[in-house]
Formats: sequence, C-alpha cells, structure tokens
Amino acid sequence: MIAVVLTLLIVPFAAAVACAVLPTKRIAPAITVTAGVASFGLVLALLPTVAHHDLNYLSYLRVDALSEIFLLATGFLYAVVAIYTVGYAERQGHYPRYARRLYAGLNLFAWAMLAAPLMSSLALLWIAVEITTIVSALLVAIEDTDGAAEAAWKYVLIASAGLGLGLLATVFAYFAGAQVLGEHYNLAIAPLIHVAAQLPATPVRLAFLLALVGYGTKVGLFPVHTWLPDAHSEAPTPVSALLSGALLATSFYAILRYYQFTAAALGSGFPRDALLAFGIASLLLASLYVFGQQDIKRLLAYSSIEHMGILAIGVGFGAPVALAGVMLHVLAHAAAKGNAFMGAGVFVVKYGTKQIATIRGALDVLPWSGPLFLLAIFALSALPPSGIFRSEFQIVAGGLAGGHYAAAAVLVVLVTVVFFGLTGASTRILLTPAPRSLSAAAAIGRGEPSAWMVVPAVAGIVVLFILGLHPPGELTSLISRAVIQLGAVR
Repeated sequence: MIAVVLTLLIVPFAAAVACAVLPTKRIAPAITVTAGVASFGLVLALLPTVAHHDLNYLSYLRVDALSEIFLLATGFLYAVVAIYTVGYAERQGHYPRYARRLYAGLNLFAWAMLAAPLMSSLALLWIAVEITTIVSALLVAIEDTDGAAEAAWKYVLIASAGLGLGLLATVFAYFAGAQVLGEHYNLAIAPLIHVAAQLPATPVRLAFLLALVGYGTKVGLFPVHTWLPDAHSEAPTPVSALLSGALLATSFYAILRYYQFTAAALGSGFPRDALLAFGIASLLLASLYVFGQQDIKRLLAYSSIEHMGILAIGVGFGAPVALAGVMLHVLAHAAAKGNAFMGAGVFVVKYGTKQIATIRGALDVLPWSGPLFLLAIFALSALPPSGIFRSEFQIVAGGLAGGHYAAAAVLVVLVTVVFFGLTGASTRILLTPAPRSLSAAAAIGRGEPSAWMVVPAVAGIVVLFILGLHPPGELTSLISRAVIQLGAVR
C-alpha cells in the first residue's frame, strides 16, 4: 500500500508540472484526465484495506477511515472535473495561456487537497491547507476580470486571517501535547489522541476554538463565510466545483482532527455545542440568502454554506447514526454539488451569462444538461432516493436519538426553506420559456456544448443514486470505522 499512497501524491503533482511546461492544446487535457481518473482509482484501491485497519508510512503519512472518506470525495471530484474541463476549456477561446494555467492549477489544487488528509501531523495538515489557499486563489483570479481579482483578494485576505488562527491553534495543540509527550513532540495526531485524557484543559479548549474559527473560514461557516459567494461566482466552473465539493470538506476534515482529541480530552459536550452553534447559524444564513440571488453560481455557493452547516450540526449531535450521516454527506455533497456547478457551467457557456433572469428554457435547449442539473438540485434539496436524502435522514435521526429535538426541528425547517429557494430559481431557469426580448433559445440553438461536459454529470448522478439506495459494503464498513474514530456518543 505504500506504493499506492506515494503514487497518489506524485501523480497530480507531476501532472501539474507537465501541463505547465508541455504544449497545451492536446497534451494537457489528456494528462489531466489521466491523472484525475488514476488518482480516483488509487483512492479506491486504498478502500478495502483502510476499511479494516489504519496505514502509517514514513512517519508523516497516515491513512485511516476518516481521511479515506475525504480522499474519496476529492478523488471522485478530481476525476469528473478533469473530464469536464476538456469541454469547458475548449470553449473559452483564449488558448494556450489560459488553458495552460487552468490545467496546471487544477492538478496542483487537487494534489494539495489529496495531500491534506494523508498528513499524519497537525503542522503538515496546516501546510497542506495553506497550499490549497494559495493555489485556489490564483485559480479564482484566472479570468483576469475586475470581479475575479476582487474576489481573489477578498479570499486571500479572509482565508489568510483564518489560517493564521489555524496556525495559532496548531501552536496551542503543540503546547498541550508537549506537556505529556515531551518537547520533542512532532504534532502527530495519533499520539495526541492516545494521551488525550492527560492533556491540560485550557490549551486544548483554545486550540479547538481557534481551529473551529480558523479552518471554519475555509469551510465557509458563519460569520467567516463572506469570501465564499464571490470566489465561487468568479472562478472558472471546474474550479468552483472543486472549491465547493472538495476544498470546503477538506477544511472541515481539519476541524474534525481537532475535534477528535478535544472530545477525548474534555468530553464531547464542549466541542459538540460549539459546532452546533456555528452549524445552525450557517444554515440560517444560507436559508435567508438563497432567495433573491441573481447569479446562478452565487446561488449554489450559498447552498454550499448550507451543507457545511449541516455537517457541523451532524457532528454536534454526536450520536453514531448522525456521525455516519455526516460521513455519507461528505461524499454525497461532493457528487451533487459538483454536478450542480458543472450544470451551471454548461448554462454559462451556452447562454453567455451567469444571470438567472437571462437563462430561460434550459430544459428544452439542453436535453441532457437540463435534466441532470434538475436532478442535482433535487439531490441538494435532500429528495429521495439521493445520497443526501439518506445522509440528512441519518443526521436528523441522530439528533432526535440524542435528545436535540429543537435543533433537529430547526434543521428540518431550514433545509425545507432552502429547498424552496433552490427549486424556485431552478424552475425559472429550466421551465420558463425565453421571452422574445431575450430570444435565448432561438439565438443559441438546441444542443449540448460538448459531450465532455455531460458525461461527468451522468457519473455524478449514478454515484448519488448508489449512495442513496445501497452504499457498497466496504464503504459502509469504512464509515463505521470513521464513526468509531470520532468517538461517537452512545
């Protein structure tokens, strides 16, 4: 398995270098698709082993059930977005410089997000998340517009401040660990969890709160979410899909690592209450702002804030079934949000605008992307039989089982409110005929921009149905081990 892990770290990085230096038009798409599909295959190869025991290599690489969940989400999105980018880049009209930067940056971004869950120490985890910030900020600004530059700077400033707090959390975690493990403690996660009962309470508490706010900036939790709608809207669509489906989850993974040793040291009550408060606030914000959005990608960005809030609430409930729902939700949200952004990208390419008011009659104009986008919206709204329906049902069941009746009720109500906001906008986009003044359907004609932009969405829908109807046995075992590692409250 060491060869698989090392290859997983090498392939996307090598692809990024190759795309930066080799001719772009034909070679970069082939390299990116190959690297994306190969990386997902490598992640899948780890699944049977990690579902039963942890892997530790070279003192700084570690793969356990929790990290494998997030590797699966990132690996799948990397594969489908790589395929989608071939069709997307062909229609941007400014080869080769734009395409070279897009392909190289996309591979490097995926490499950083795959590296983060593989890191065995909190320091290396922070470095990996910091790299994702630098690379993704450059990708947000790649369109060279005023809006993109402003969104990138806003993202850099807010995320850097958040990661500064994350670095301070790392310092407090080191201080707490050094009290028990000695001054040569290297911030490895496993030993910290092992001696958690002996850790001093105050630095552990400070480390968790700083990590929650600091990494929560990258997750998009309220009130440190303000960069997210702008960055998702201005970034190229493949980047938006990775930002929403993979980057936010990777940052949430960092919070879960702090949650692990904090719950073991102080009891789960303190970290669960903090996550519950941030989660409910984020879900409330999303339920209000999802209405009245004029930009289709900003609409989906607020949906991302909603789902990150759901993850935080699920961990806050703490029951085993709720934590299992959280793990499943990470995977299902990656597939659904990737599909939704890829569908939105097809609309932008076809209609030449992100404005919801201008995109009309898409169900007729786009015979494949229209229905696939609608299915993705239904999945994000937790309608059966999608994986998100299953995961949110488990989270609510866990809340009720743990006695969090009010929070569970608030979750159901706010998710329902978001459902009306998403489906209302989607109905206008897909079903409302284009007015004569717009003449959109007549001007652009009927048909898909590229098959490369359709096939990945079909794959995403298949995954959503599999997760909702009958998750594979190995995946169920993996989720069960991840729940145990999170120290579920029974």
